[in-house]
Amino acid sequence: MVRNILDYLESSEKLVPDQIAFADEKVSCTYRELKQTAKAIGTYLADRVSPGSPVPVFMEKGVSAICAFMGAVYAGCFYVMLDPKLPAERLRKILYTLDADVVITEENYKKQYQAPAFGAKQIDIGEAAQSAVNEEKLAEIRQRSQDTDPLYTMFTSGSTGVPKGVVVSHRSVIDFIEEFTELFGIEPKDVIGNQAPFDFDVSVKDIYSTLRTGATMQIIPKKLFSFPVKLLDYLEERQVTTLIWAVSALCIITTLKGFEYKVPRQIRKVIFSGEVMPVRHLNEWRSYLPDALYVNVYGPTEITCNCTYYIVDREFELGEQIPIGQAFPNEKVFLLDEQNHLVEETGKKGELCVAGTALSLGYYRNPEQTKKVFVQNPLNDRYMETIYRTGDLAYYGEDGQLYFATRKDFQIKHMGHRIELGEIEAAMERVESLKRSVCLYEERKQKIVAFYAGEAEKRQLHRILGEVLPSFMIPNVFVKVLEFPVTKNGKIDRKRLMELYEEGQYERG
Repeated sequence: MVRNILDYLESSEKLVPDQIAFADEKVSCTYRELKQTAKAIGTYLADRVSPGSPVPVFMEKGVSAICAFMGAVYAGCFYVMLDPKLPAERLRKILYTLDADVVITEENYKKQYQAPAFGAKQIDIGEAAQSAVNEEKLAEIRQRSQDTDPLYTMFTSGSTGVPKGVVVSHRSVIDFIEEFTELFGIEPKDVIGNQAPFDFDVSVKDIYSTLRTGATMQIIPKKLFSFPVKLLDYLEERQVTTLIWAVSALCIITTLKGFEYKVPRQIRKVIFSGEVMPVRHLNEWRSYLPDALYVNVYGPTEITCNCTYYIVDREFELGEQIPIGQAFPNEKVFLLDEQNHLVEETGKKGELCVAGTALSLGYYRNPEQTKKVFVQNPLNDRYMETIYRTGDLAYYGEDGQLYFATRKDFQIKHMGHRIELGEIEAAMERVESLKRSVCLYEERKQKIVAFYAGEAEKRQLHRILGEVLPSFMIPNVFVKVLEFPVTKNGKIDRKRLMELYEEGQYERG
């Protein structure tokens, strides 16, 4: 039975010791090299921190960061990726929450880390990687480990202004990855093209699908996502077969007509998440790579990557919505209405809730926020059953599949009506000349603002939306944008979009 993520690494190392495990733009490492380096770092850490401690990793994503992650795990600790581009104040808040004794970094970032008073002692990864391995000590740590021990913590935005650290155990990742790799046929011959930052949970699927199957992961430089031609060259050069990407990353290629330059025919799997996938972009991907497997996966960080999936098995028309599908095996996904009653009727919306082994351990040193969303299942008065309330609204379609509706906090009250902005965005998908669209609400002026990229005119938008929406749901303002601002995780940055609008950066359409 697999009870520690290192079992994946060690099993693959025995099977394919000389296969490239991870590679970035500059360096690569085999499974044998990764295990040896991780054990050295683990020994170094074990002499300085206790098992169960957080080990922040302050460096760019790359092969060195992977070695640091695995080293932390060999020491019986859990890792926390810290992007050097984080604002100093956010970094300070995260490190204050972690109260860590050490931080792993590398030469390039030593001075940057020292600049603010961050507290934890620096460990140079180069020095740690040269340590002599103490097999006896590492074996003793491993013997005492449990599958419910933390593996990593990822910080998400907090409504109070303090980032929330989601703590995820070995067992949750193992439970998810076993099903994920089996369902989507990830094999040793696959080459996974990593797009997601390492402090974003999409990368968990990349990293641990690789380790579980003995595949290879190519870490794609972030800068290439601004240049589709170079990105497509990179995918072909590195023979990438599997993309587990944010929707916006896939849309970059189609928006900028990348496939007119080159189609990387070796791509066999395209798994997307993070936002609603626009049908026109999915259709374009499928037209150029018709034999690839396409999967829509859904789920927040708090439930370990994803809780539902939908394998695209048919053509979708503009204006249709792509399902988020069905629950992953060993996860329970259900809908609750505002009175905590189970929602099963077709078309009726409810808050999507999740139960099962994949649930995280809650928020690090934040019991108040943990108690708000990790709660007892109101449908179960017989024994303890923790569920996570996602804050997302969903419904069942006529086909029995789950469909994402909107965030609960994307609901607005406008002209006396409760409106879900996601419904307006879905209606805008029907407009053929639109590439992407986002709707926001300007509270001060009480106006629905529709942002869009494409060649549509305001009259055309009004006419098409009027065919499917009541008049009170038609946006008051249409704003044309050349490109949408995105977060570091690849999602459309709605907050920044509204800031740019209020600053007068966009012309009204």
